Amino acid sequence: MNGIKVAYRMEGTGPPVYMVHGIGSRKEHWDPFVDALKNKFTCVTYDLRGHGESPVPPTPYNLEQLVEDLEMLRKELGHEQIHIVGHSLGGVIGPAYARAYADRALSVGLLSTAAGRTDEDRQVLFGVIDQLRENGIPETFGKLANRWYTDAFIKQRPEVVDTQMQRVLTTPEDVFLSVFEVYASSEMAPWLHEIKCPCLVLTAEFDGGSNPRLNRFIAEELPNSELIIIPDLKHDILQEAPDVVIEHLLQFLRKAA
Repeated sequence: MNGIKVAYRMEGTGPPVYMVHGIGSRKEHWDPFVDALKNKFTCVTYDLRGHGESPVPPTPYNLEQLVEDLEMLRKELGHEQIHIVGHSLGGVIGPAYARAYADRALSVGLLSTAAGRTDEDRQVLFGVIDQLRENGIPETFGKLANRWYTDAFIKQRPEVVDTQMQRVLTTPEDVFLSVFEVYASSEMAPWLHEIKCPCLVLTAEFDGGSNPRLNRFIAEELPNSELIIIPDLKHDILQEAPDVVIEHLLQFLRKAA
């Protein structure tokens, strides 16, 4: 097993819900969700390896290691079965965990993630990685911000965008690039049909990298899923529209639990 012990926070009572953040983020990304769910669920948030307060093993990382980190955390906390909700890269880790540990996964929420990418989709993603590597993350982050948030949100809530920027900039560059490559190179299409537990597939109308086309594909491949497309938003729906996402997530978890 290649898992490591990660930094985590656990709050609330009830069935355990493990929340998995995306590239360059932190467990605090889920704070609005923890506040909304902790009266009904035990909310577990954690920093991916190399992020936040978690250890920083040598890169490169792979999807299997990220799955094993989650399994080590489940074992450490002693939960027999868990609900998993993941955003972006976390939306790949969740179903990959459910595939590897089918008897442990009660349900999976796939938020703002992707599968069934075309060659053109992959070229765009790896083009972003090339820009990050060649020009540096600080110089390229403005383009990422425009991919993650609507123009209106960037103007209205610059402090939220600045907070996320600081999370990205304080993530070691090799870690950020490594997990970005994990996300870009992971393709769930060949095995999504193996995930039998209930799944929520949710993305935003204008999410460029995790667009509705790719999420319709995910929902069609999963045997037991529901699909929700939130209008007018981009990638970081956790920050820009937490109330909307929480409402859909709560409805899903109530049924799955």
